[in-house]
Amino acid sequence: MSVVGFDFGNESCIVAVARQRGIDVVLNDESKRETPAIVCFGDKQRFIGTAGAASTMINPKNSISQMKRLIGKKFADPEVQSDLKSLPFAVTEGPDGYPLIHARYLGEPRVFTATQVFATMLGNLKEIAQKNLNAAVVDCCIGIPIYFTDLQRRAVLDAATIAGLHPLHLIHETTATALAYGIYKTDLPENDQLNVAFVDVGHASMQVCIAGFKKGQLKVLAHSYDRSLGGRDFDEALFHHFAAKFKEEYKIDVYQNARASLRLRTACEKLKKVLSANPEAPLNIECLMDEKDVRGHIKRDDFEQLALPILERVKGPLEKALAEAGLTVENIHMVEVVGSGSRVPAINKILTEFFKKEPRRTMNASECVARGAALQCAILSPTFKVREFQVNESFPFSISLSWKGSGSDSQDNSPDNKQSTLVFPKGNSIPSVKVLTFFRAGTFSVDVQCHDQSDLEAPTKISTYTIGPFKTENGEKGRIKVKVRLSLHGIVTVDSATLFEEEEIEVPVTKESAEENSKMETDEASADTAAPPPSSNDSDVNMQDAKAVPDTNGAVNGMPETGDKPVQMDTDAKVEAPKKKVKKTNIPIAEVVYGAMSTADVQKALEKEFEMALQDRVMEDTKDKKNAVEAYVYDMRNKLNDKYQEFVQASESDEFLAKLQEVEDWLYEDGEDETKGVYVAKLEELKKQGDPIEERYKEHTDRDAVIDQLVYCINSYREVALSNDPKFDHIDISEKQKVLNECGEAENWLREKKQQQSLLPKYATPVLLSADIRKKAEAVDRSCKPIMTKPRPAKPASPATPETPATPPPQDGEPQQQQPEQQPQEDANASSNGNAKENGNQVPPASGEPMETDKPENTGSA
Repeated sequence: MSVVGFDFGNESCIVAVARQRGIDVVLNDESKRETPAIVCFGDKQRFIGTAGAASTMINPKNSISQMKRLIGKKFADPEVQSDLKSLPFAVTEGPDGYPLIHARYLGEPRVFTATQVFATMLGNLKEIAQKNLNAAVVDCCIGIPIYFTDLQRRAVLDAATIAGLHPLHLIHETTATALAYGIYKTDLPENDQLNVAFVDVGHASMQVCIAGFKKGQLKVLAHSYDRSLGGRDFDEALFHHFAAKFKEEYKIDVYQNARASLRLRTACEKLKKVLSANPEAPLNIECLMDEKDVRGHIKRDDFEQLALPILERVKGPLEKALAEAGLTVENIHMVEVVGSGSRVPAINKILTEFFKKEPRRTMNASECVARGAALQCAILSPTFKVREFQVNESFPFSISLSWKGSGSDSQDNSPDNKQSTLVFPKGNSIPSVKVLTFFRAGTFSVDVQCHDQSDLEAPTKISTYTIGPFKTENGEKGRIKVKVRLSLHGIVTVDSATLFEEEEIEVPVTKESAEENSKMETDEASADTAAPPPSSNDSDVNMQDAKAVPDTNGAVNGMPETGDKPVQMDTDAKVEAPKKKVKKTNIPIAEVVYGAMSTADVQKALEKEFEMALQDRVMEDTKDKKNAVEAYVYDMRNKLNDKYQEFVQASESDEFLAKLQEVEDWLYEDGEDETKGVYVAKLEELKKQGDPIEERYKEHTDRDAVIDQLVYCINSYREVALSNDPKFDHIDISEKQKVLNECGEAENWLREKKQQQSLLPKYATPVLLSADIRKKAEAVDRSCKPIMTKPRPAKPASPATPETPATPPPQDGEPQQQQPEQQPQEDANASSNGNAKENGNQVPPASGEPMETDKPENTGSA
């Protein structure tokens, strides 16, 4: 299982992976930690990431960037309209009201959705992770801004599906930052909460999160944001300043030239970074437009005056976050600043004045989101053991459900007939489940909408769920329990709808049936109260016709109850008692998400992405083959004039050099744009002439070393065969003669071939090849080794001899004792132990056999 975290930024992206030693930010193909979020469409292929950034200046109108600002938004959105003014590529409104990106691809105009381009960039990040892990990457966590709506979150999931990814969690960027900050802290308090404010000023937006830390847990207390307050806004302030200045001084209007605008924006971004560390900075651009060089200069004070309207908006999210968390500035213990746009000194000054303490930069401002996402993926993954750390996330929006009344005017669409209830209030924990109870006799629908109580405009409708068809037993209204889920991604869905009907049945109750029925009731209650993912805010709401009121019979944590209790059963088999039975029926649900891609559209986009990725791979392979031809031409030309000069005749060399020059001219003229097969054939054609030359040179350089190996082999076996060493005495003389003959034959063959080779010039085809010499050495070794390594035959076993008596020899004048009865025992011992005596040691008799001293002595005279 892959453990990967993606930080998909508005300007650049970062990939972090979990390894056994911790979290690592991986490098892309250019050995950079950040990958530009740019997709450039060319005439033959796409250029993604760093390659796309390099192509931006050449092909600005087909270089798509800042797709994060377009995904999941309406074309008419004021923020989209504002962003389009600074984008060099064309964007129009699609038939569904969402942006369509226009680009020229494969020589013809194409149209792409923001989700498709987002998926292309995700696919490139996936490849970066796979190359570093040397494994397939599917499971991941993706960081998203806290202000992403339900539709934007669904669009990110669709893009991940198109890219072949399966996000385990769409984690808020500020939550990922807080996780990366807190999980490594070993000094967190156990009881008192440590409140930390995280201020993330990115390329296009500002996000503020106040989180409370305790030992082993993190709780998000409040979110706030400004969707259009980021580093690029400071760049735009400088851009407009210098554009007006250049129009006045140099009479050029950069707004009319996409490439000039892009170059000036890039220069202004660099100028902003210089001003972050210096009180003043110059601006010089050569040939900006109409072949005019431009120059400018600005001081930091003047820059801050230009950016004053932007800086005045910084305090808004800070005040809002404090108010929602119910804290004061004194309750904030630390302030952490991250994000690429947070390096502007004026922002730090504002934060210091607001929080009355100096902001800290203990985290990597650019990589903290990716690291936090990878940590969250590791927590969710069963393959990694992570320190126990609980993340309590909160939802930044309010979600309500609305429906029509069930009275006689139920078909009336007037607002008076609409009823609604707030299901997931702002700050609700993620994930969460709520169960709502409706009383209906037929099909009905509910609308899920984002509802902000402070917003006077109509709530934004997210989706509609049609529940039904279904029928009740008696045609009256039935009790339907609808389960609404707020997923880990922050997406609200209606999971299921169940019809509960009670009916009384008369059944004979025996002891056995009572136990069975009681068990059935218990099972039904257990199935009915199957707990969804736990949440402290879950509740069961009863939707009446008039208004929404709490269901007094509802269970805590969103677990519904049937309201029926198991009937007490009598054990008398003859007694019959009435019994209520609850019948549960699952009701089908039809979902309509407004603005989201359908399953069929996602599949089509996936197939289209596969085709474009295949085209990219084909073009990369073609480039590799073309480069191989070009490299061969240059390499062989240099070698023919250097180390290959003695190994080729002058006429052959001139002919080959002319061929190489011809191929080089072809590469830069007719062969500039050819297929992969043409380049492969051209390289093979050149190698037909070049390979023999290379082979002659290689044979000449390798020959001496291979000859030395053969000579060493011959001398080694000859020395052993002529040796008088006793360890070779067991080898027959005829066998040794075979070894000597084999060595002599190989030596004569080598002498003859060396003599023939010495008569040939270096440019001639050699007769003594390294491969033949190796074969001859193998043949000598194969013939001689079995003979000279023949093992010495084993010595035959010596025959067993009878053991001598252990009694001492007779003294002078004393007759020798006779023991005729002991001989069979000694023979038995000798036969069973084989060669029992060795080195003068005698094997003792077996257990239970009498010793010699147990024998009676013969005291008779001789």
